[in-house]
Amino acid sequence: MSPEHLSPLDLAFWRIESAAHPMHLGALAVLSADGPDAAARAAALLAERCAGLPGLRRRIHDVLLPVGAAAWSPDPDFDPARHVFLTDAAAAAARTGGSAAGTAAGAAGAGAVDPRAAAGPLMARPLDRTRPPWEAHVLAGPGPDSFAVLFKFHHALADGLGALALAAGLFDRQPPFAPGPAVRGPARPVPAPRGPGAALRRLPGVFASRVHDLGQALEIGAAVARAGLPLGVPDALVAAEPGPGAGAGSRSVAGLALDLDEVNLIRKAAGGTVNDVLIALVAGALRRWLAERGDPLPRGAGPRALIPVSRRRPGAAPGAGNRLSGYLLRLPLAEDDPLRRLYAVRAGMDRNKEAGPARGAGAVALLADHVHPLGHRLGGPLVAQAARLLYDILVTSVPLPGLTFTLGGSTVREVYPLAPLARGQSLAIAVSTYKGTVHYGLVADAAAVPDLAALAGALRAELDAFVREVS
Repeated sequence: MSPEHLSPLDLAFWRIESAAHPMHLGALAVLSADGPDAAARAAALLAERCAGLPGLRRRIHDVLLPVGAAAWSPDPDFDPARHVFLTDAAAAAARTGGSAAGTAAGAAGAGAVDPRAAAGPLMARPLDRTRPPWEAHVLAGPGPDSFAVLFKFHHALADGLGALALAAGLFDRQPPFAPGPAVRGPARPVPAPRGPGAALRRLPGVFASRVHDLGQALEIGAAVARAGLPLGVPDALVAAEPGPGAGAGSRSVAGLALDLDEVNLIRKAAGGTVNDVLIALVAGALRRWLAERGDPLPRGAGPRALIPVSRRRPGAAPGAGNRLSGYLLRLPLAEDDPLRRLYAVRAGMDRNKEAGPARGAGAVALLADHVHPLGHRLGGPLVAQAARLLYDILVTSVPLPGLTFTLGGSTVREVYPLAPLARGQSLAIAVSTYKGTVHYGLVADAAAVPDLAALAGALRAELDAFVREVS
């Protein structure tokens, strides 16, 4: 059986990783505890179920041909104990049914009950590249009636939707992700023409495809050049470059839950989409946060936000691997009026949507398809260093299905998506909507952003001010 090679984009994510900048996604789920042993039972269930999911038993390995490529293969030594961890703090809470503050937190390296505090060091730690690239950490919750699970999936394994599908397989049985209506085709497959004449007839199509690919690459490259250099970016969004041979960096994590009804109130009053409002809230929160720090506000167009866009077909079941493009959007931090900020975000997103996800400076992910595997292997570190030239902050949305997830009878109450940090960048923001609540997950370079909780507070203040503005 021939090996299943990583797609060019998956290979790019695998090659650009470094110890200081791991390329894994995360999701921090807070669950209700139906008893003092709920956390321990959840860890046992995760260990049992992961063994039955083929997508979680595969590892990545280099191959001889094509040179520089990598492929998936089953891990012959797969052991759930190497992927599912119950921290000492969670175990203590499970035994006592009470607070575990002050106890050792094992792999989390902290005794705090707040799972976000424990998630920071875990997000900083790269996954073991010799094993299937994922982990699940069961952590103590924010109270005696809860616990948390931090999932980590390497970006080469899945994008946000794919990671969600993998995680869903670990929870109690849910209705599967429903694909869209089937596209009806001929009753029988039409055989491809054979013979030398058929090969000659295919040549014009192959040539046209190559010309199209080259034209797309040149167009995206030109759009990146037009997008401009990172000028006037707030110092708070820039992280110091790690030295040669630097080990794992430091990470901090914060989460904020907002009422979706309030977000919809703004959308109905001011127009645009829910996503437009969520991005505008980020812009307003950054402005507030910088002012509270005493930092100068940027002038001009503002920092460049990369907004990832899924290229999966609507209604299609999410699968492994990445199907991503992106939009590039200037965040209007210089604008002091929240409504005008929203109008600026809406106008920018409308222009991006009109052009489509295959064009523009945000579509740099598509360039991976035009690079030979050897180019990914040799050029991975250079691409990682170039992230600061392409965008200044990641703002991504991970749509969740309208389901209530449970694990061993414990209900998932909150879900905070967590995004990886690119080299030279201090902050990444991910957002998802679950059970009528918007969850912002903030990941920061802990050295560059020691006050991440203040940014979460600024998001809350920005929503409150916006609601007053439109009420």
